Amino acid sequence: MPRLHRTAWLICGDPHLADDAVQATLAVLYSKWRHASTVENLDGYVHRILTRRIVDERRSRWSRVLLRASPPDRATAPSEPGEYDHVLAALRALPKGQRAALVLRYFADLSIQDTAGALGCSEGNVKSQCSRGLSALRDALRASGPEPGSDRPRTTTMRLIA
Repeated sequence: MPRLHRTAWLICGDPHLADDAVQATLAVLYSKWRHASTVENLDGYVHRILTRRIVDERRSRWSRVLLRASPPDRATAPSEPGEYDHVLAALRALPKGQRAALVLRYFADLSIQDTAGALGCSEGNVKSQCSRGLSALRDALRASGPEPGSDRPRTTTMRLIA
């Protein structure tokens, strides 16, 4: 569950939508368990369901509706940036295909074949999406400069991305 939630959160960028996607994924997995139990690679099968749930949710009209607990009549104070907020911001700036390929390949630790199966594309497409996505992430992280209040570059982040 935590691995699925982290993958969903990195793809969609919202922890609440990630919760919904994981719940919908598990519901589909439960309803298709007879077929899922015979699948050779269950992780790839589940990640494919998860990715399709997120894409389907984005296509729906409800994805454009913004529900809030209170009306946005006052500005909120900016929160203190976390350690990897700059990586998440750079990841959100990527196109959907590159972001999904990078998250499934490097954060969910799927193989190229499993990532291609989850995304429903060829292995060559996964390789090119990952290559372009990593290049764009490196450029974005270099452009953002060193961490605020720090004299050293973001080498730990670059090692994470490399």
